[in-house]
Amino acid sequence: MRIPRAYIEAELQVGTELSLPDEVHNHLVKVLRMRVEQQLVLFNGDGSDYLAKLIEVEKRRSSVVIESAEARTNESPLRIQIGQGLSRGERMDFAIQKATELGVSEITPLFTERSEVRLNPERQAKRTKHWQQVAISACEQSYRAVLPNIIEPESLKEWLQRCDAELKLVLSPHTEPLVLGNLERPSSVALLIGPEGGLEDSEVEQAIAAGFHPWLLGPRVLRTETAPLAAAAVLHYLWGDFS
Repeated sequence: MRIPRAYIEAELQVGTELSLPDEVHNHLVKVLRMRVEQQLVLFNGDGSDYLAKLIEVEKRRSSVVIESAEARTNESPLRIQIGQGLSRGERMDFAIQKATELGVSEITPLFTERSEVRLNPERQAKRTKHWQQVAISACEQSYRAVLPNIIEPESLKEWLQRCDAELKLVLSPHTEPLVLGNLERPSSVALLIGPEGGLEDSEVEQAIAAGFHPWLLGPRVLRTETAPLAAAAVLHYLWGDFS
């Protein structure tokens, strides 16, 4: 039987007892019907999994004791950070969820010329919190013990200025193919991906001026939520998890 796994924002140490947060309690006890003495795995983003046992289960609260800890070794040796043009509906959720499963280290939603999403400060904070929860759920499912960094939305200009990856790539369907296999193996890669409708030519030029290489990812135009997954898989094949 698969042991349930849940994220908890708390310090975790072997031998300590703690109460579970309400949302974790509700899922484990009310949905999964877990009972005293049953085991679960907790993680807090520090890179380890913590085997725990339920020692108290009540209607509105439950407690566990941490029995053991095990460092996970499934983080990619290649650090991938994505600048993703803001898109509508569930496309951003999908991109963040799958990029997290693929081991991406950082995701920044970007305001670009063709982004149709506009967020006031209050809504922006709520969306960022929602995307962070999407990433947490993806970590629970994929057995990652390190959370990707989900940055609050910012302008393309701001992201280009602070981007510090060794290799920088902007996905563009209007360029000559770039043979990545001919490049020296980097320790980090930044990917710039446009929203629905893609990036403006002027934005691609901005990225190139900031040290980005235009990258044609195959002969077909990919959707904004598909592009980061395909790109991350190729990068892992060359220099990361799959190499």
